[in-house]
Amino acid sequence: METKKLGASGPSLNPLGLGCMSLSGIYGSVPEEAGIKVIHSALDQGINMFNTGDFYGIGHNELLLGRALKGRRDKAFISVKFGAQRSPDGGWVGFDARPQATKNSLAHSLTRLGVDYVDLYQPARVDPAVPIEETVGAIAEMVKGGYVRHIGLSEVSPATLKRAHAVHPIAAVEIEYSLFDREIETELIPTVRELGVAIMAYGVLSRGMIQSSGQVQVKENDYRAHLPRFAGENLLHNIQLVEKLQKLAAEKNVTATQLAFAWVLSRGNDIFALTGSKTVEQLTEIIGAESVTLSNADILLLNEWFPIGVAAGDRYGKPQMAMLNG
Repeated sequence: METKKLGASGPSLNPLGLGCMSLSGIYGSVPEEAGIKVIHSALDQGINMFNTGDFYGIGHNELLLGRALKGRRDKAFISVKFGAQRSPDGGWVGFDARPQATKNSLAHSLTRLGVDYVDLYQPARVDPAVPIEETVGAIAEMVKGGYVRHIGLSEVSPATLKRAHAVHPIAAVEIEYSLFDREIETELIPTVRELGVAIMAYGVLSRGMIQSSGQVQVKENDYRAHLPRFAGENLLHNIQLVEKLQKLAAEKNVTATQLAFAWVLSRGNDIFALTGSKTVEQLTEIIGAESVTLSNADILLLNEWFPIGVAAGDRYGKPQMAMLNG
């Protein structure tokens, strides 16, 4: 498969990565063996980037990924996020990216994953109580110690990225990027290209809003029921956008989800994309996006249909939106 270089000094990787969050209950339960099967299928089909977080399933996701990669660690690039604090009942109780908390979180991640180092380590958000220089400085010490290979950030502003990059080179910024969410094109993408930093796009399907066929169904116990984009008139507006994408996909003999991933991957040699596939079938479909060719006419049409700000409703509720662009 064609590869892309992760930042100025990172390795060459498949531009598609597996976001493992959905394998630990965020969109409903997944049997452990089924989750391991998805990870093994990703490896077998050429995916080498695996994205997790120590708060996904309150540690479950790292344990799952560690078991799945046993004996195949050399085939995987492991990206870990940290900082979000959880209570035993699953609640969210704060964020901590102090230097001592950063090192403590890494120690536990290494243990759960069963590895000696992680390839990319990054705070999941910017801690408003801790200067980014202190957080990145602590990770830089872990790089010197051999416990981390590369440093990343997630959901940051261009100004914060520059401050962090001055402390230690940043390899990648993980951030939402899709046909529905293109705001990073105005300031962040020019900044990452100036600094030689890659974009690791998540939310490419806008949390399942974009589907191959039919309409998204949100159940009562689905956390998306609390997201503005999936409520009332907003949902109706967004479904109409998806239907246009599905029609174009049918004309090209591909699926709407493949079209969405193909568009993100076409945005530059520094753009990677994460899929949150829960089954081997979903994963195989998304991998097919790497073979989809978009013509200039296709791109012009998609840009016309999906300009910046086209989606109705924010991607998160107000408290979470306040933590973005730190």
